[in-house]
Amino acid sequence: MSIEMEDIKDLTLRSIIGYDGNAMKGLKVHPGGNHMIYPFGIKVAIVNMETKIHRYLEGNTNVITSVAVSKTGKYVAAGQVNHMGFKAPVFVWDFETGEVKMTHESHKVRVENVAFSSCERYIISLGGKDDANVCVFDIETKDAICGTFSSNKNAGDAVTLGPLNSHNLCFISGGVYTLKVWTLDPAKRSASGSDVQMGKIRRKVTCIEVTDDDYYAWCGTSTGDVMKVTLNFSKSDRHDNYPVAAPALIGCFAKYARYKKRESDTDLWVSGVRSLVILPNNRLIIGSGDGMVELVGQKVFKPTHKIEKGAGITNPTNPLFVVLKSVCVGGLVTSMQLMNDKKSLLVGTIKCEMLVIDLDSFVAHLYLTCHTTAVYDIAFPSDYSDVFATASKNDVRVWSVSKSRELLRITVPNFTCSSLIFTHDGKSIVTGWNDGTVRGFAPQSGKHIYTITDAHNKGVSALGLTKDGRTLMTGGQEGQIRIWCVRKDVQKLIAVLKEHKGPVSSLQISPNDLEAASASTDGSCIIWDLVKCVRIAIMFSTTLFLCLRFHPSGCQLLTTGTNRQIGYWETFDGALIREIEGSRSAALNALDISSDGVYVASGGNDQYVKLWLYKEGVPIYIGLGHGAVITAVRISPDGRTVVSASADGAIFIWRSPTDPDCRGLSTQSSEEKKSEKSHPPSRASSKGSAGSREELDVKKELAKACKGMADAKAKLEKLKLERDEAEADVAKAKVEIEQATKLYEDHELGGAGDATVNAAAVEAIKCYCTGPCTCEKDYPPPTPKSAMEEKREEIVTCAEKDATLTKPE
Repeated sequence: MSIEMEDIKDLTLRSIIGYDGNAMKGLKVHPGGNHMIYPFGIKVAIVNMETKIHRYLEGNTNVITSVAVSKTGKYVAAGQVNHMGFKAPVFVWDFETGEVKMTHESHKVRVENVAFSSCERYIISLGGKDDANVCVFDIETKDAICGTFSSNKNAGDAVTLGPLNSHNLCFISGGVYTLKVWTLDPAKRSASGSDVQMGKIRRKVTCIEVTDDDYYAWCGTSTGDVMKVTLNFSKSDRHDNYPVAAPALIGCFAKYARYKKRESDTDLWVSGVRSLVILPNNRLIIGSGDGMVELVGQKVFKPTHKIEKGAGITNPTNPLFVVLKSVCVGGLVTSMQLMNDKKSLLVGTIKCEMLVIDLDSFVAHLYLTCHTTAVYDIAFPSDYSDVFATASKNDVRVWSVSKSRELLRITVPNFTCSSLIFTHDGKSIVTGWNDGTVRGFAPQSGKHIYTITDAHNKGVSALGLTKDGRTLMTGGQEGQIRIWCVRKDVQKLIAVLKEHKGPVSSLQISPNDLEAASASTDGSCIIWDLVKCVRIAIMFSTTLFLCLRFHPSGCQLLTTGTNRQIGYWETFDGALIREIEGSRSAALNALDISSDGVYVASGGNDQYVKLWLYKEGVPIYIGLGHGAVITAVRISPDGRTVVSASADGAIFIWRSPTDPDCRGLSTQSSEEKKSEKSHPPSRASSKGSAGSREELDVKKELAKACKGMADAKAKLEKLKLERDEAEADVAKAKVEIEQATKLYEDHELGGAGDATVNAAAVEAIKCYCTGPCTCEKDYPPPTPKSAMEEKREEIVTCAEKDATLTKPE
């Protein structure tokens, strides 16, 4: 069955869990004070910090490398990376409407940084090392103003931009041994750059911040010190965009040494200065590569003695800063920006975490977090759709679907969790790790329950669990499948199945708990008998099987792999029913079937999430947004949510078409906009109480999850009770059948002592005569014969007659 492309609708994105901390200066606070802007994957997320409503700016086709917001918040811009040999585009959106204002493709392979001029008319973009150009475009006319090399021939590549605050046509670029002040001339369509006079000082500039009056610029370096530069603009004529003298370096400064031998000794920031924020009263906030965020003041250094000739090499870095307050955020600081209340600081780290630091107490509170590496598996609890768990390197995390936030983190350092599954009663999470160990944890507290050591030699790659939670199947990288009897105190190996020749990529137990299926990259898929621990059927295909799923009825099996096909198989004999093309260009890595068996979700290397009709085998919805290979896809038990994860740690939560609240969220609805207009931007600060509120919300979510699991358990107990009652009714019916059979047999034997009983039994037996009754008294009527028996008797009678006629006299 074919389907037209226009019939395929877009999946509605509910939210994205995560933040791309690799983008330098990518985390922004809108000047309006009510929204936060950051990149993730190939989208730019805009989050209302009060209502938590998400909306997304779309247009980019690859990973976003830089984000900029204009001075008043009218425009948002983003640059991206592209494949070698292709141009990397720059997009400019209108913040209110979300529409693309302009776009240009002037850089090769990568856009390193983007910035707006202070007048909001020009967009400045800096190319990467394959391009090494700085380009300026007019946003209103969409025309190019100029483009030129960003650095001199004797210097390295420029990596960062710093727009000025009051000079509309000026900006600064910095990088490896280069630091320039640029002045635009729109009439002549040119830009002139003035090198900062640095003498013999050589530094790699990582970040640039300019004071409000445009007199000085502070530049962080990879060496671990901070350079102070005078820009030499005219103090009398603010409209003069050309420096009256060449910009010059005042000096390189660092912290006063804690333990010093000489008074000129300094302490550098470890792993370099990565981000700067300028505060009043000569104070700075400095974020370093080792995760330290420090509030520093300035103390002028005055040497007490004269440096003598021949005393040795003079350190070019002088002490200036005194640390007033500090806090560790746990990762390289990539972004820092003051909130609009000027009382709190928003910090982004390379570990993809957002933190809010209260400037009074200087205490950091976690605002948002996500996985930093690939997500290998996703699991929902049975019959509960409000939370789900994900498996990744170093940890397992439990998330809230409604609030898109982390509820629990279980950490196992230096190991990777490849698969996980909830027990049917929701009391534990069973996880498989690359060290060959199976670990069980409590989903509410993260407490360790049990460990199966050496479950597999080369790591656990797949898990399967029966509904009673007592039989566990594990698949390993060496190709073996092992069956375990699992108890809280004892975990016993029952059987080892050695049929696969390659790593086991997927494993699932059928709905009746009597069979299981396993897929391997050796091109085989096997159906197993769990009771006898033997193979029932085996399927082969010219592909590396990557995922399989049972249909809820248990009669069919779906597989997918590197051949881009979705295969339908019969579980009775392993016969291939049909194959449909799941992707036109890349392998399919993940597959899932809804609990009602109507929909199928798939994801693969083409970065598309597709929703299919199971019977028709046609795609009806498609989701685009992932910036990396999709590694896992799951449909919630209630069928209202589709969760997908990718190799960059992104978790996308989509609205399923069965969700009654399904509506487009790419732009704000009219009700949401009215709500925002009726509630003007708040100036409330994010103090320590925010952290307590977040903890309270997390506790509420966990309590809600526990209640949901308790309800599921009560429902299960009710089903067990109904099953016991049904079994009692069946046993009672068996007893009645046995009594009736005994009465019938006693009558056939014709016992004199049982005449009364036999007569009663005969009266209770139904007469099958179709005409006048010919049954003899005190004898039961004959049982009616089937059509087959009558036919057989007719054949026998005819044969006997023929034998009598042909018999010789």
